[in-house]
Amino acid sequence: MYLYETHVHSLKGSLCGKCTPQELVRAYNQAGYTGFILTDHFVKGNTSVPRDLDWETRMRMYYDAYLEAKEEGDKLDFDVFFGIEHWYAKGKEILIYGIDLDFLLAHPELDTARIETYADLVHEYGGILVHAHPHRIRDYIDPDFMPRYDACDGIEVYNAGDVDEINELALQDAIRLNKIMTSGGDVHKVIDEPKLGRAGVGFNRRLKDIHDFVTALKNGEGQIMFHGEMRKIQ
Repeated sequence: MYLYETHVHSLKGSLCGKCTPQELVRAYNQAGYTGFILTDHFVKGNTSVPRDLDWETRMRMYYDAYLEAKEEGDKLDFDVFFGIEHWYAKGKEILIYGIDLDFLLAHPELDTARIETYADLVHEYGGILVHAHPHRIRDYIDPDFMPRYDACDGIEVYNAGDVDEINELALQDAIRLNKIMTSGGDVHKVIDEPKLGRAGVGFNRRLKDIHDFVTALKNGEGQIMFHGEMRKIQ
């Protein structure tokens, strides 16, 4: 099975990231993964990209982190795809797959766009939105603000940074709403990191690119990893 991490942060794009893109690639490659999707925190989230720069410069900085990871991945026959984690309201975040630098450069309104507009633009481009850790409890998250599942195609039903009870709520939401399911490590470091190797989505074939990942998820091809063990998605 070809295993892909769906949720990982580097210090190049995420203020909470502790590792370079290259270090992440080497760690995941050593852990037996086929690839990962780099999902650094976007403009309204915990980003390390300066907010006072012009839009194009900021977008290229996000994409440069991906390019650095991809360059290292190519050396190791390790797949690296591009994504982002977008803070949309009250501490709630969505993972966006199937977009690229051209999309980001074309839409400077993303900085202030409502989630409905965000979803429309991503869908028009052929991408999908997956709600990250929807029931997470943290001091920066408003517990009374319900996840905007209506704008999302999928739900992260296992996040290695959350306890089983929290993940179970997300899983039940995905079953009830018939949403795409994913599993993410939400990894920010590679040294003494118990989350690494416990999450991901596995496929019976190697994926070509991020668009292939989106298609495979829509087709229900994959299996999700819970605590390091695979489970069929549908």
